[in-house]
Amino acid sequence: MFGSMNQTMKIVADENIPFVREIFGPLGRVTCCPGRNMHCGTVADADALLVRSVTKVDRKLLENSPVRFVGTATIGTDHIDQEYLKERRIAFADAAGSNANSVAEYVVAAVLVLAQKYNWNLEEKILGIIGVGNIGSRLEKKAQALSMRVLPNDPPLQRQTKDSRYVSLDQLLEMADVITCHVPLTNTGRDATYHLFDEKTLARMKGRVALINTSRGPVVDNGALGNALAAGAIGPVVLDVWENEPNIDTQLLKRVAIGTPHIAGYSLDGKVNGTAMLYDAICRFLNIPNRLLVDQLMPAPQVPVIELNTTDGSDQQLLAQGLGRIYKIMHDDLNFREINNKPPDERGQCFDFLRRNYPVRREVFNTRAILKPHKASLAEKLAILGFPIES
Repeated sequence: MFGSMNQTMKIVADENIPFVREIFGPLGRVTCCPGRNMHCGTVADADALLVRSVTKVDRKLLENSPVRFVGTATIGTDHIDQEYLKERRIAFADAAGSNANSVAEYVVAAVLVLAQKYNWNLEEKILGIIGVGNIGSRLEKKAQALSMRVLPNDPPLQRQTKDSRYVSLDQLLEMADVITCHVPLTNTGRDATYHLFDEKTLARMKGRVALINTSRGPVVDNGALGNALAAGAIGPVVLDVWENEPNIDTQLLKRVAIGTPHIAGYSLDGKVNGTAMLYDAICRFLNIPNRLLVDQLMPAPQVPVIELNTTDGSDQQLLAQGLGRIYKIMHDDLNFREINNKPPDERGQCFDFLRRNYPVRREVFNTRAILKPHKASLAEKLAILGFPIES
């Protein structure tokens, strides 16, 4: 363990973990640095290491270090060599589920923008969700607000539950109008997801189907996707995650309908949830009480209330209007496309800069909705998305 609870404990943390000094400071000395720049020297005298997805945590990083606790403030763990941690008896914690609502809200915002752009009636569209874990299950519920039929695909969960509502990937590719990926990145095994969407899979997709990826970049073969888009063989694409981040394919960015720099889960609420989950885990590891009061750290919402005139349009249009006042996804897209104006050798730095300096984005539960006049169907849909409704 770390000995007595005083300032002798050293914690090395990714500088992009919000409130990490305020939250972990009482446990010891917190040193923050860029996640991509961490190396064995960074953790040479560290007792605990807190990272995000850009830091590869493995033998090369931790060999000969005194680190006894590793936490990642992310839901994905493909950057962590968990077998090595077990071998070294290093405690590990992730933040599974911490930003699930943030990602689900991102996907809803993207679907509503696509619906506006391509004049879709979402009541006539089928949403295929690949991966129905923390994020996919939340999205499935939110899809009720969009009046979309949902086709869930999750082979491991289907085998576990024997639930007949799950469809095969073949069925989903054949029937869905919008496909969204929420799977971990795995390279081997029965359910490997590396290049799940390769040239063959993309060719099997129904007509002008839309594809959204907020999981991990290599789940979609970016080269094959670029070719499919160039050939007009696929519908609109939304990418938040990319192969070879931060040095992404900028030609592919030019072709997608919406592109963002791996920020779908970057709501402040989601990121702080991740920090709080790691703090709880290290408290349990140290066998000390958790006295953290997260609400005291959070700023007031920038948009505490929205008013919607229910005579201004359909429920779908008003949902887009309401969510758009809180999260302007196309602002993220516009800012990201500036990367193409940078010299090639600066684009990776620009990608990281956009993530590091991402503006505060709050989730919809922070904003009350007022409907004038009240409309029951819209109120129900807004409530499903998470808005408190004020009558």
